[in-house]
Amino acid sequence: MKFQSEVFQNGEEIQWEVVGEGVKRQILGHDDHILIVKVSFEKGSIGPIHDHFHSQATYVESGAFEVVVNGEKKVLKAGDGFYIPPHAPHGAVCLEAGVLIDVFSPIREDFFPADKK
Repeated sequence: MKFQSEVFQNGEEIQWEVVGEGVKRQILGHDDHILIVKVSFEKGSIGPIHDHFHSQATYVESGAFEVVVNGEKKVLKAGDGFYIPPHAPHGAVCLEAGVLIDVFSPIREDFFPADKK
């Protein structure tokens, strides 16, 4: 894949993609090596336990989340962050409606439709 986003992103112009019950995301910027995604959660919504080969760093922009990484559970709130190593099982439960900012390396190709790759 050889593509990248526009240099500047206007959040008001980026469509939200619904990815689960009470969960939606916006892709904010990317190239072949790095991806930043804004994920909005309603209270009670779940990011189910999963794993992937990508490294992931996440910033809690707002709200509160019970986050599990490799079986370790923590409650994180606005201003906190966490790192997920490749292949580590992880997930989250939203305790208070909020937003996570996820950064992936390499890019999550599965977040893009086939015609965008």
